[in-house]
Amino acid sequence: MGATEHAAHHEHGDGLPPVTLPANSIVTEADVRFMQGMIAHHAQAVYMTRLAESAGAGARVLKLARKIDLSQAGEIVLMQEWLRAHGQFVPDTSSWRTMRMHGMLTDAELAQLAAARGTTFDRQFLTLMIRHHEGAIRMVADLQASPRAAQDVDISVLANDVENTQTAEIGLMKEMLADLR
Repeated sequence: MGATEHAAHHEHGDGLPPVTLPANSIVTEADVRFMQGMIAHHAQAVYMTRLAESAGAGARVLKLARKIDLSQAGEIVLMQEWLRAHGQFVPDTSSWRTMRMHGMLTDAELAQLAAARGTTFDRQFLTLMIRHHEGAIRMVADLQASPRAAQDVDISVLANDVENTQTAEIGLMKEMLADLR
């Protein structure tokens, strides 16, 4: 499979400029596409978290939303810096509006979440963020299944952080959701 055919199989690679890497690079196309896609994925999560305050989210949901916002906004900056350092296309934080990966919300789901208030918001936020996090974990699994991917220390550390943090947050969100019922 050629580079163009391979890129076309990356769900989140559609519409992005081609990846060009030095022949001796330990960085792979899968690494670059993971970073580009995870920027969009994280940016949508940040958008979701920033709905919590005006929606009258409960104290626990609001605290979790702020934590997710801080950690994922920080990781977006790191991913953008990594892409720049490797001479790759750097998506901005609006890229979630056009790029779609596993677990991302549809426009209709986002509109429904934005319209929700109070406990209804909390329930929808937790349910949708669990799915969103599961999508990010699947993106990590896809990266790790790609030949020679995640050899770069920055990619490896980020992928492990995403998997570990979001797995823990899923557990917490499931408990919070059970407490709302």
